[in-house]
Amino acid sequence: MKNVVRQVAMLGMLLLLACITGRLLLGNTYVDRIPVTRAAGDAVTMRPLSGGEARGALSPGEPTAAGDDVRVALQATKPGETWYEVRGPGGERVSTQHYRVGRFLTVYDYDTGGFTGDYVVMMALTVFWLGTAFIMARAFFGARGPAFYAYDTIYYVGFGLFALVSGTIMLNLTLRRLVQPRNFQMLDVYAALSGAGFNFMMVTLPLVVVFAVAMCVSNIALLCHEQAKLKNVLGLLVGLSLLAGVALAIFLQSHSLFHTSQGFRSQIVVQDVYCTVFAYFECMLIGAAVCGLLAAKHVPSPDRDFIIILGCMFRKDGTLPPLLRGRVDRALEFWRDQRTRTGRTAVLVPSGGQGADESMAEAEAMRRYLLAQGVPDALILPEDRSKNTFQSMAYSKALTDAAHPGGRVAFATTNYHVFRSGVWARMAGLEAEGMGSRTRWWYWPNAFMRECAGLLAKRWRQELLMVAGMALFFGALTVAVT
Repeated sequence: MKNVVRQVAMLGMLLLLACITGRLLLGNTYVDRIPVTRAAGDAVTMRPLSGGEARGALSPGEPTAAGDDVRVALQATKPGETWYEVRGPGGERVSTQHYRVGRFLTVYDYDTGGFTGDYVVMMALTVFWLGTAFIMARAFFGARGPAFYAYDTIYYVGFGLFALVSGTIMLNLTLRRLVQPRNFQMLDVYAALSGAGFNFMMVTLPLVVVFAVAMCVSNIALLCHEQAKLKNVLGLLVGLSLLAGVALAIFLQSHSLFHTSQGFRSQIVVQDVYCTVFAYFECMLIGAAVCGLLAAKHVPSPDRDFIIILGCMFRKDGTLPPLLRGRVDRALEFWRDQRTRTGRTAVLVPSGGQGADESMAEAEAMRRYLLAQGVPDALILPEDRSKNTFQSMAYSKALTDAAHPGGRVAFATTNYHVFRSGVWARMAGLEAEGMGSRTRWWYWPNAFMRECAGLLAKRWRQELLMVAGMALFFGALTVAVT
């Protein structure tokens, strides 16, 4: 992740340098386009109005017709704020233009939000967003093998998509401003920047709605088979929260709750901060979903020395329930396939300690099942001390390192649990790739939501700092441009 941050920072610095260079090359001239009728286009005049702080701050050139606009070059001469009156051929007033010249003789147009060198800045912003999306995509596709199981991979997917959406919107605005500069102004760019969260929500709205509805349907089916416990309604809560969150964003965007300019500005700030926070968690959810699905479908290469089987609760008589049996059967399937294809026989490592209400260790229950399936006892290496997934990975690593240092490891678990297990494996220092066993369609979406919650809960301080930083940045940006 540090390498990706460095690349994005380097891209930002290069583009900032390009903006500064472009500003210097343009000198102190700002070209404004003033909408007028075609008949008046060739006879427009500009004159300064009294009351400005610096009537001589600008020196306008001769206005020239440019389609339905009049093009006029304004030469900055000294800092200050000034107003110009635009009159047509009959002396009628066409408009009043408000400008400010900054300390470095940069001209700011209050009417359009434009400034000297704004085209260069727009192109730089477009390249920055799209370049960031490219850097994130390259990092994601470069994360192979055990390196795939990391929080960073989630960020690459979610925020790479956010950068791609923002960059595409900025590219559209840039091209339209180049073609129709008066209809698509810098004010539109500022709104796109400060409202990036809302724009992302609207672009991904179909995906969110489909996902939310699917979560609700699967969760209702789950409740028809399981008890109505809190852990069994997580998917339903997430689905309804997504729909309600999007509805609230649309309501805030389409309704003005205040009738004063200050109240309206406050609403815009609250709206953009809310959408930023919502978009952040949406990015995390999208990233986790993509990584979880890819991890569940992944099949390690058939060159493994050890296959760890992650345990869970079994029946009181020692037999394996469908969930645990599915994990063991998936490991056995891979074990047999590898031996058939390559002649390489891996050691099976059933992993799981004994719970307070269990008659034996989970590893022992799995060992007995493996023996019944014809696996020689010499090829079974039980790990019977662990109480959670992290311990399973850490204790199994100690066993495999002692038996065969540097051996190649795979692990088997239920499909929704693969990615999170891989993260714990990396945290335990175990280089391993996972494979997932299937579970019923109505069970795994809710279980996957629990996995996502578990991933976020492990890093809640970091996540809170990141979302607070994004909210502060976009909130301050909204204050600056409204």
